[in-house]
Amino acid sequence: MASAFEKFDLHGKTALITGAAGLLGMEHAAALLESGAQVVLTDVSQDGLERARQSLGGPGRSERIHVFLLDVSKPEAVQQVALELHLRGMRIDILVNNAAIDPKVKGEQGVVETSRLEHFPLEQWDLQIGVGLTGAFLCSQVFGAAMARDGKGGVILNIASDLSVFAPDQRLYRKEGLPEDMQPVKPVTYSVIKAGLIGLTRYLSTYWADQGVRCNALSPGGIFNGQGEAFVRRLTSLIPQGRMATRDEYRAAVLFLCSDASAYMNGQNVVMDGGRSAW
Repeated sequence: MASAFEKFDLHGKTALITGAAGLLGMEHAAALLESGAQVVLTDVSQDGLERARQSLGGPGRSERIHVFLLDVSKPEAVQQVALELHLRGMRIDILVNNAAIDPKVKGEQGVVETSRLEHFPLEQWDLQIGVGLTGAFLCSQVFGAAMARDGKGGVILNIASDLSVFAPDQRLYRKEGLPEDMQPVKPVTYSVIKAGLIGLTRYLSTYWADQGVRCNALSPGGIFNGQGEAFVRRLTSLIPQGRMATRDEYRAAVLFLCSDASAYMNGQNVVMDGGRSAW
């Protein structure tokens, strides 16, 4: 029987991460590299991928990092990456569905606030859901099916948000001096996508369970990344631990959920929000 520590070992495993050039994508990659996995970084930004490769590389790591341009919202693009990996003899054991468009909340006097539901553009709805939710479905359809097909199984991890379990508190985003109908808000797409990922997680967790494929979700809370003082003050007042997360605080959870350390966990949403959802 393997020790608890040994169950975190990912040597011989290959993980594919979508949206890997972003803030959390690089942290997920770092966690999996630390445990010995090969990591396939995918993103729509070539420059971002190269920066990620350089940042994550180093002795004993660089040769385990592979990069591919990928627009997860396009079925043919997902199929092409899968084909290229197959031709290289690479099997994906772990899929981390991380790609998302995180709409920035803004508000300017004299400008119609398009983050508000009444003015939210249909093209933005389609774009953001296409990346954040449809993209997770397409990658799971291709890479999850391959995990099930060859009988070796695998792991799918969907990166959701604490907003998968409660509504955004729009008071966090208020701007002084703006009329009510122009106050910025967290757009509807974010909540819909993150809640949808939990539904997708539960569906996938039972769909291929008898073929060794399990699926869980991780729902991070707010991560400090240079946000304004007023926003940070408002948000931390809602968090029992009294602070936002640092960018590296989710690494251990990702490693747990992607490794055999969580072998009997399936269909769950792990919420790490400093206790905000407990209040």
